[in-house]
Amino acid sequence: MPSIAETFGLRGPRFATPADRRVIDAVETGLDRLEVLLDEHLRIADPVADAVARYLKEAGGKRARPLLLMLAAHLGRGIDDEVLAAAEVVEITHLASLYHDDVMDEAETRRGVPAAHVAWSNSVAILAGDLLFARAGAVSAPLGAQVASLQARTFERLCLGQLHETLGPGDADPVEHYLQVLSDKTGSLIAAAAELGIVVSEADDAYRAPLREFGERIGVAFQLVDDVIDLSDDPETGKDQGTDVRAGVTTLPVLLLAKRDDEASASLRARLASGDEAELRAAIAELAAHPVVDEAVAEAERWQRRALEALDPLPAGTVRRGLEAFAEHVVARTR
Repeated sequence: MPSIAETFGLRGPRFATPADRRVIDAVETGLDRLEVLLDEHLRIADPVADAVARYLKEAGGKRARPLLLMLAAHLGRGIDDEVLAAAEVVEITHLASLYHDDVMDEAETRRGVPAAHVAWSNSVAILAGDLLFARAGAVSAPLGAQVASLQARTFERLCLGQLHETLGPGDADPVEHYLQVLSDKTGSLIAAAAELGIVVSEADDAYRAPLREFGERIGVAFQLVDDVIDLSDDPETGKDQGTDVRAGVTTLPVLLLAKRDDEASASLRARLASGDEAELRAAIAELAAHPVVDEAVAEAERWQRRALEALDPLPAGTVRRGLEAFAEHVVARTR
């Protein structure tokens, strides 16, 4: 099984120098240490609360946010105990948000297992998420006011993104509204991870804004690619084709289809709303081959380009190339 660094393109000829290997090895060692720390800090005395709080951590996960944080930390003093604690804050916050998101979205599964609210109940899943948010706050407190403030602002954006998604676009353009929701729900935490790598490692403050902008933009691209992958019939995705579409979850291809006024698109929209399973399956397959999917990929690539542009102020070297490889991996998942 490839390591997390390999998964995100941080190995191979592009990272062949001794300096590259030292950085990537340090990141991988840091990620291994993070797993031990997460096991320690997600432990809760009450056995029921402990089982629920650890549930999604033990189901797996890419650890993309801690990876970005640890990579960015090499623009400063590198990975130490404070950087590892910041990585914990980000990953625990992410885990907490998943419990709440799955309740709000009525998701049936997460990371290949039944969602927490399915395994227990909505109330238990919400309370487990709250426990994890509290635990993230406890881990962040010793890191100082800057880290606590950044975590609080990020938590606010996560909540606002979920609120705006729930309320819908109103009079706003649905696509622009959706992209803002993604910026808040997905981009904000990835941005916080990248920025925290600068803050906690005491890197040059001039790198904070570029890393924040990179994280937010690549976070939006990441979710847009997930929208496209949802329509894939490749069994390696681990999901049935059109899982989000079936569940009524907003995705960019569906929003782009809604903007088309030709007869064929109108017919496809109607069939996607059909209660007949065979007709719905055929409609999802048709949507997967529709030009709106290419439009969604192009939008993801646009956000990827903007993310890469944000890196212009960074010095050449392993960190910048690592961030570039990460961004390239995000969109390459559609190919």
